[in-house]
Amino acid sequence: MTIYDLKPAFQNLLRPICRGLAGIGVTANHVTVAAIVLSGLLGGSIALFPTVRWPLWLLPVGLLVRMALNAIDGMLAREHQMQSPLGGILNELGDVISDGMIYLSLAFVPGIPAVWVVVMTTLAVISEMAGVVAVQIGAGRRYDGPMGKSDRAFLIGLLALLLGVGVSPGRWVDYLLIAMTLLLLVTIVNRCRRALAELR
Repeated sequence: MTIYDLKPAFQNLLRPICRGLAGIGVTANHVTVAAIVLSGLLGGSIALFPTVRWPLWLLPVGLLVRMALNAIDGMLAREHQMQSPLGGILNELGDVISDGMIYLSLAFVPGIPAVWVVVMTTLAVISEMAGVVAVQIGAGRRYDGPMGKSDRAFLIGLLALLLGVGVSPGRWVDYLLIAMTLLLLVTIVNRCRRALAELR
């Protein structure tokens, strides 16, 4: 089970917005680029102001908006005939670029161990590559957990929220990032194994 399993219900909530955007000429690629820009603003605000709290307050809300944009661009592409090769490239690259800009910015925040941030972010990128490589060998795009994109966003958003409201950083931050790192390793293995199992 991952938060990704809630995606159909989340999409149903967003479908009216999706129809409205399609009606005014907004394309899936527009939404994908907007999600990347939003991620850059979120990460940039944390990197530029690492010792103040307001960027951390913004991050949970920003991550939720980014997840909504990611869901909307997919629905626009599938349900409004906006799929394109460029869209496929933007979608996959946009996710890892956005993750990198947001997660790596946390390395500047006092009390957050930069080493574990970098390791976790690197494994997050590898996990998404594992999902994409499945397509290259003839399987479907893999989204297996336990530490998918939505799960990472939830935990990083929770971390930012706790620090933003004044919870002191300590060993619990290390433990959280180490746990995410270990779960990302499991995720990578799961995606590779299940892609191979799908082919068999």
